[in-house]
Amino acid sequence: MKALQDLFSTDYGLMSFVVIAAVVVGLGVAYVVLKAKMAESAAAARK
Repeated sequence: MKALQDLFSTDYGLMSFVVIAAVVVGLGVAYVVLKAKMAESAAAARK
Protein backbone atom coordinates (compact mmCIF):
# COMPACT_ATOMS: atom_id res chain seq x y z
CA MET A 1 0.00 0.00 0.00
CA LYS A 2 2.89 2.35 0.75
CA ALA A 3 4.25 1.78 -2.75
CA LEU A 4 0.98 2.91 -4.36
CA GLN A 5 0.85 5.91 -2.07
CA ASP A 6 4.40 6.86 -3.06
CA LEU A 7 3.64 6.27 -6.75
CA PHE A 8 0.83 8.81 -6.85
CA SER A 9 1.88 11.30 -4.18
CA THR A 10 5.60 11.96 -4.65
CA ASP A 11 7.45 13.67 -7.46
CA TYR A 12 9.63 10.66 -8.24
CA GLY A 13 6.57 8.40 -8.11
CA LEU A 14 4.65 10.56 -10.58
CA MET A 15 7.63 10.66 -12.94
CA SER A 16 7.89 6.88 -12.72
CA PHE A 17 4.19 6.62 -13.55
CA VAL A 18 4.65 8.92 -16.55
CA VAL A 19 7.56 6.82 -17.82
CA ILE A 20 5.63 3.57 -17.34
CA ALA A 21 2.62 5.01 -19.17
CA ALA A 22 4.84 6.29 -22.03
CA VAL A 23 6.47 2.88 -22.43
CA VAL A 24 3.10 1.14 -22.53
CA VAL A 25 1.76 3.60 -25.12
CA GLY A 26 4.96 3.28 -27.16
CA LEU A 27 4.69 -0.51 -27.16
CA GLY A 28 1.07 -0.25 -28.28
CA VAL A 29 1.97 2.06 -31.15
CA ALA A 30 4.88 -0.17 -32.18
CA TYR A 31 2.56 -3.20 -32.16
CA VAL A 32 -0.02 -1.50 -34.39
CA VAL A 33 2.58 -0.17 -36.83
CA LEU A 34 4.48 -3.45 -37.08
CA LYS A 35 1.28 -5.46 -37.50
CA ALA A 36 0.22 -3.17 -40.36
CA LYS A 37 3.66 -3.45 -42.00
CA MET A 38 3.57 -7.25 -41.72
CA ALA A 39 0.10 -7.38 -43.29
CA GLU A 40 1.27 -5.08 -46.08
CA SER A 41 4.33 -7.24 -46.68
CA ALA A 42 2.26 -10.44 -46.71
CA ALA A 43 -0.18 -8.94 -49.22
CA ALA A 44 2.71 -7.90 -51.49
CA ALA A 45 4.22 -11.39 -51.28
CA ARG A 46 0.95 -13.01 -52.41
CA LYS A 47 0.90 -11.03 -55.66
